[in-house]
Amino acid sequence: MFSLYVIFPIFQSINLSFYQWDGLGVKTYVGAENYIELLDDEYFIVSLKNNVIWLVLYLLAVPAGLFVALFLNQTVRGIRIYKSIFFFPFVISQVVVGLVFSWFYDPSNGLLNVILEFLGFDSIAILAEEDYVTYGIIAAGLWPQTAYCMILYLTGLNSVDPEQIEAGRIDNARGWRMLWYVILPQLKPATFIAVVVTIIGALRSFDLIDIMTGGGPWGSSRVLAYYMYEKAFSEYGFRMGYGAAIAVVLLVIMMVYIATILYRLYRDERGG
Repeated sequence: MFSLYVIFPIFQSINLSFYQWDGLGVKTYVGAENYIELLDDEYFIVSLKNNVIWLVLYLLAVPAGLFVALFLNQTVRGIRIYKSIFFFPFVISQVVVGLVFSWFYDPSNGLLNVILEFLGFDSIAILAEEDYVTYGIIAAGLWPQTAYCMILYLTGLNSVDPEQIEAGRIDNARGWRMLWYVILPQLKPATFIAVVVTIIGALRSFDLIDIMTGGGPWGSSRVLAYYMYEKAFSEYGFRMGYGAAIAVVLLVIMMVYIATILYRLYRDERGG
């Protein structure tokens, strides 16, 4: 099933990227022409740059999820209520997240601008400003992604060896020293999954962009996945081969990141 629905379509996309095809007519072999065209496509460059920004900032969900998990792992009064609050973003859909943050950023009566005006600042139309729109969408995406990483780390914290914690306390490990030298090494599997899933989520970002901006303003919030959709499936494109070329570039970036993480994990395990 995995080969049929994942591996085979990947090779189909790679093969299609060397053709010019509108999805219905005859396919025409064009070689590397689609890839050469990408180098001169300013919208592709903007999308690629935005994906790099997504990759860098989206990884903030990993440490944020860790610290939320450490907080929720405490035995304090009302901790179940706190867990429910932090778990909530994970169970709602990306469409709902996009709508909530669109209302939050609304320049007329959105909560963000109400707060800014209360503090004496001018209102900001984040989703209408080319300089801010990508960061605004990433902030929306970090909300559920942090909740996902939190769940992974909460599961990992349940398997932390209490004997090592006690040994660390005997060796006078407290606070950051305890976290860095005792707890984090035992959370490596959770960290690996969190990083890989977050990287994939950053590179596959589509839902929030479609709901919040539709790639605007003037294409400034496009990412590779959304640009691929526009070129291959929307009324602006029907260029299946060109869209496949964008998908292949996205796949290569994803594989490079994941292979790098796997190599470092393997090196650390071998060194240990």
